[in-house]
Amino acid sequence: MLIVQKFGGTSVGDLERIQNVANRVSESKKAGNDIVVVVSAMSGETNKLVSYAEHFSKNPSRAEMDMLLSSGERVTASLLSIALQEMGHDAVAMTGRKAGIVTDKHHTKARIEEINPHNMQNALKKGKVVVVAGFQGVNDAGDVTTLGRGGSDLSAVAIAGALKADLCEIYTDVSGIFTTDPRIEPKAKKLERISYDEMLELASLGAKVLQNRSVELAKKLHVNLVTRTSFSNEEGTLITTEGNIMEKPLVSGIALDRNQARISLVGVKDRPGIASEIFNALADAEVNVDMIIQNKAIDETTNIDFTVPVSDLHDAKSVVESFLKSGDINSDSYNEDICKVSVVGVGMKSHAGVAAKAFSTMATNNININMISTSEIKVSMVIDEKYAELAVRSLHEAYELDK
Repeated sequence: MLIVQKFGGTSVGDLERIQNVANRVSESKKAGNDIVVVVSAMSGETNKLVSYAEHFSKNPSRAEMDMLLSSGERVTASLLSIALQEMGHDAVAMTGRKAGIVTDKHHTKARIEEINPHNMQNALKKGKVVVVAGFQGVNDAGDVTTLGRGGSDLSAVAIAGALKADLCEIYTDVSGIFTTDPRIEPKAKKLERISYDEMLELASLGAKVLQNRSVELAKKLHVNLVTRTSFSNEEGTLITTEGNIMEKPLVSGIALDRNQARISLVGVKDRPGIASEIFNALADAEVNVDMIIQNKAIDETTNIDFTVPVSDLHDAKSVVESFLKSGDINSDSYNEDICKVSVVGVGMKSHAGVAAKAFSTMATNNININMISTSEIKVSMVIDEKYAELAVRSLHEAYELDK
């Protein structure tokens, strides 16, 4: 088998943990597998490098930040390769450039455009263990780029797709995908399998184990993805096609996203194109809008409510301010004391009453729902943040996810 293994920052957090990773890679290699390892920077290293840059500038060049931050992964890749060589394995460390990862020109949040796997394939043919520095690539001008949040996962999935690997294993500090956050609901169960679509919803709705960009790419490239812990031999969770899941559960998980803010625009001029102008301006400012509610127009004005990540709130306020100055909006208000709780499951496609059960569960617990959004496999509700954990535990029990 050809296996791509990715180890995150906590898995390679110090020299002892890098040795632990080397031992695990060695076991896989001795079992007869061809191995490509993708590594993150050692935990805390990226933050340290950022602080170094900020010592000299509060607004450093993005291109220089890419050069700086990409060094963390290269350090880990070299150390792991040295450890493997010392154990008797022929290993070679590669930068994103050497691994053939080509991206667009957007520094600090580049997207992978293609991978030329020639160097990796040649090394694998020679029996080498290939260790790739994740999170990075190179654009067509030859400049180093980084892939943004979750970039090492993205590197691993893209490499697995390019090499047509049998499996891509993402090693973290958690043992798999759970029905909800075990820190909130101790009865949460680990899932053996979950579909790409369900994982995409959970990742976008607040589940932190995987970034949705890497799951999207895995779905597109038909990469079987496993997430598991690097600290034990416990089986993880397979993320795969719906067709590979025999019994599709009604509900697979409950997600909680506390990184939400609600923006209310009051007295919006009710004229054709106003919503387009507002949301295009938000898009241009790279504000990620989630739920949207527009009320029926009264007296030639309407009200629009929408949610954004708290991290985008400052930029969103700047956009709204321009519409206030132009007179297109009478007033605005903001609420950061909210959260989004979501029910996810492919079984919703063929079963009625899932949303009704979610709403009745909220009512039973006297939790007011502020906003609702649904898709084919998801029901999301915005509620007051103080009810977040009660909502998660109540929904987990209502759908019997602990059984």
